[in-house]
Amino acid sequence: MKCKQCQFFYKFASKYNFTMKNDLFLRAAKGEKVERTPVWLMRQAGRILPQYRALRERLSGFIELVKTPELAAEVTLQPVNLLGVDAAIIFSDILVIPEAMGLPYLMEEKKGPIFPKTIKNWQDMEQLKIADAESDLGYVLEAIKITKKELNGRVPLIGFAGAPFTIFTYMVEGAGSKTFSKARKMMYEDPALAHKLLQKITDSTINYLKMQVLAGADLIQIFDSWAGILPPEQYTEFGTFYIDQICKAIQNVPKTIFAKGAFFARKELAQLDCQVIGLDWNMDITESRQIIGENRTLQGNLDPCVLYASFETIRKETRKMLQLFGNQRHIANLGHGVYPDTDPEKVKCFIETVKEF
Repeated sequence: MKCKQCQFFYKFASKYNFTMKNDLFLRAAKGEKVERTPVWLMRQAGRILPQYRALRERLSGFIELVKTPELAAEVTLQPVNLLGVDAAIIFSDILVIPEAMGLPYLMEEKKGPIFPKTIKNWQDMEQLKIADAESDLGYVLEAIKITKKELNGRVPLIGFAGAPFTIFTYMVEGAGSKTFSKARKMMYEDPALAHKLLQKITDSTINYLKMQVLAGADLIQIFDSWAGILPPEQYTEFGTFYIDQICKAIQNVPKTIFAKGAFFARKELAQLDCQVIGLDWNMDITESRQIIGENRTLQGNLDPCVLYASFETIRKETRKMLQLFGNQRHIANLGHGVYPDTDPEKVKCFIETVKEF
């Protein structure tokens, strides 16, 4: 380890000795016995809450919020304070990694992320660097430190990053896509270039996640949002090969892998050095438990659209989900992020139903 890195580790290592008042989430992740199923939601820190929207109106845009540690911490804490979830997740974005590597992005309202420049060839790729956590991503680490202090041990804090393949798609496509044909074209036409770019992303992500843990993150989640677009053999080569490197590099905290749409990879994901496998709402619970086995915690997987239904239906569908998962080795969540036009009272209904089950 380089001397500079050593100094950085000591600088950002969390010195707080908080007693965790609610450790249900961590115990469930580790496979320890819990009195009830813990619950949180992907994308809970953000758009569904009027307090978040009021804060956003004061700022120039999403990226300013991500890069302002005090405000990112405030948004992270909102669902803990207002919804009563059992874990906080740091407010950030998976695309901070390509920006830290030298490929900045814009966030356009109602359109999503846009990369003015994309990776098309070897020359483009060679201009990228492996991200340095201290100089390039210090604002996220500062937000984690502030959040940990403000949480004061009430609930654990989740750190996260995008999986290398998902980050790769944005860097090559320049935005979201229906077909991801540019990214997949590169994988067929020049697989060596694709692998070189994926390795740079992986190395950057490992640096980033190590720093999140040292700053105070209690669990790490890896989001592979576009995993389901690949055939199984390609996902092994371009997807799980790199997630495996991250899982092996990040130690001392539990790790969750959420690979949306990758129903075909559940057995493969269960072989990785992770403790939790996230299921999307299309993955059958009973089948998933049979495939993944009893030695992994499952997370999920209520259909986010259930939260548009009546309170009675939400309670009914939530209880049905909980019965299928059982009362151990499960973290209740949606099968994807909560949608921005969801009524917060419906979200509370979901959370309270889990707690009362």
